[in-house]
Amino acid sequence: MKINCDRDKLQAAFQAVAAVAPARSPKPILQNVKLEVSDNGAATLFATDLEVSIRREVEGVEVEAPGAVLLPVTRFGAILRESSDATFRIETDGVKTLVRGERSRFNLPSENPTEFPPAVGFDAEAYYQAPTRLLKEMIRRTIFATDNESSRYALGGVKFEIGDDGQLIAVGTDGRRLAKMEGPVEKVGEPAPIGDATIVPMRSLQLIDRTLVDDEAPTKFAVRANDAVFATPTATLSTRLLEGRYPRWRDVVPTRSDSAKIELTVGPFFAAVRQAAIVTSDESRGIDFTFGDGSLVLAGQAAEVGESHVELPIGYDGSKIEITLDPRFVIDFLKTLDAEQSFTFDLVDSDSAAVALTDDGYTYVLMPLARDRN
Repeated sequence: MKINCDRDKLQAAFQAVAAVAPARSPKPILQNVKLEVSDNGAATLFATDLEVSIRREVEGVEVEAPGAVLLPVTRFGAILRESSDATFRIETDGVKTLVRGERSRFNLPSENPTEFPPAVGFDAEAYYQAPTRLLKEMIRRTIFATDNESSRYALGGVKFEIGDDGQLIAVGTDGRRLAKMEGPVEKVGEPAPIGDATIVPMRSLQLIDRTLVDDEAPTKFAVRANDAVFATPTATLSTRLLEGRYPRWRDVVPTRSDSAKIELTVGPFFAAVRQAAIVTSDESRGIDFTFGDGSLVLAGQAAEVGESHVELPIGYDGSKIEITLDPRFVIDFLKTLDAEQSFTFDLVDSDSAAVALTDDGYTYVLMPLARDRN
């Protein structure tokens, strides 16, 4: 194998793929990224830890001789990162791999690429298809609400399903808050249903978000018994699905007509929450939110650090509503939105869940804390 390539383009693709390779493994060969180049000039990187697999095409590669090579993640990654050369020439004879830049040269030992697990591909004839930007937004707006530390294994991922109206739904929860996002999805053929067993691990979703860079192209995905495969024109990712029973999340999202619907703008509200949270502590995390008389008052108190009092003018003149919330969970939600965006805060009282809704299919349910500061 002999190629000439653009270092920056190779580095960007290599970093995304190398994130899958395990730092330690009983199979040391998995600590490599496989590079395959064909006669037609296509170059592909592949990595796997046997739970998640990523395949990604590389641009800016000129092929002199086709073939394959295993590139050690640590050493080759450092070469890409530390070198200032604009182009690289990479060639291997099966024993050693020569990496030559304009002002540098490295010889690396080579392992047999035929012993590496086979590359993942997308060969489903029936599948779902959704805008890549929407899928990435769904991941970012739900992944933070998952819980990898829970004994309930299923909470460590985001549950995907198709709603009764044909919309794609993504849900993440840790038992204290729940994030749900929905959006349009298209069926191609008659794909296997997305249902109770389609729980994608948090780590896989982070890799999907990083790997699927073709925002203008749709993402195809198919679900099988124990895994799911996502693909764009330049990248493919396969992941095992989590096992376990997911909570009945629809029972958590309230439908109520007697609540106050308060319109808020993200930027000013975010700033007020951050200010009030300055005096919270591990022992006293809650902030009291008081809505009424055209203003929102946020009050924090911790015996060892002091008190906070922040006022924000709002367009709500209804009956006073008080609720205590964990500012960390409020901030997690606000960080997924643009500062100029608005949302609706649906509130009843200090004992009922707070629900934040946007006009683009996003719902966030947050359980209140006990109001125990007198």
